[in-house]
Amino acid sequence: MTRRVLLASDLDRTLLPNGPQPESARARPLLRALAARDDLILAYVSGRHLALVREAIAAFQLPEPAFIVGDVGSTIYRRGDRGWEAWSRWSERIAPRWAGWDRPALAALFADLSVLRPQEASKQNTFKLSYYAPADLDRDALLAEMQRRLARRGVEASLVWSVDETSGTGLLDVLPAGATKLEALRFVLAELAIPAASAVFAGDSGNDLPVLTSELQGVLVANAAPAVREEAVRLAGAAGHGAQLYLARGGFLGMNGHYAAGVLEGLAHYVPLTGRWMTEALAHGGL
Repeated sequence: MTRRVLLASDLDRTLLPNGPQPESARARPLLRALAARDDLILAYVSGRHLALVREAIAAFQLPEPAFIVGDVGSTIYRRGDRGWEAWSRWSERIAPRWAGWDRPALAALFADLSVLRPQEASKQNTFKLSYYAPADLDRDALLAEMQRRLARRGVEASLVWSVDETSGTGLLDVLPAGATKLEALRFVLAELAIPAASAVFAGDSGNDLPVLTSELQGVLVANAAPAVREEAVRLAGAAGHGAQLYLARGGFLGMNGHYAAGVLEGLAHYVPLTGRWMTEALAHGGL
């Protein structure tokens, strides 16, 4: 039987070249060639909601994935005959963690925390409450206070913090416990019966760290901020998963390791078979 490989990747500043670093010209065409193979399953894992993911696919000429893990892991969509369909089993799994509280009710719990500014309505959903915050605040103290308020009401939540490197703004997502990129990917792998050794995840930012420092095979693209790189190495080592974290550095197939080039470099590192696929695509595809 042909081995199936799952490539899961963040979008912004990972597959999308929307950071300040230059992109290798052949990286996205090579990704498109790989995605055309029946034995490669592509998933996009993003903080974006479905409509914004689809906009990015069109704007950056990305290949259509089989799955979209959106809203920082609180939604999963499958591509079917009638278009994108929400994976209801995932919603049913995470819903009980909020103990019957809905997003507006949870938002009211934090209304007095002046450092928090609600994100736009388009960036919220049933299981995602999102805020902007100063990047230099006392993050640990804020998250601890928010968790205390949630715990008193029986709400099990994940608080996911990251920083938008382009604007220097803190981003905070309140999600049902387990509604994270990591747990969503574990769910997809289990449902598809794909072993961890045949799956690779790539990312660049703080909200990718739970996956990058887990037991799953992770790739940090070369354009990631130094602070994220240092934190990823520290957390992966502390968890005993240092061997499951690959830091893209460039040089693979003449590419620079930024964005999609780093994703492909890491994929070939973990699954050498895919490196042969890429070499063949370059030889025969005129890329």
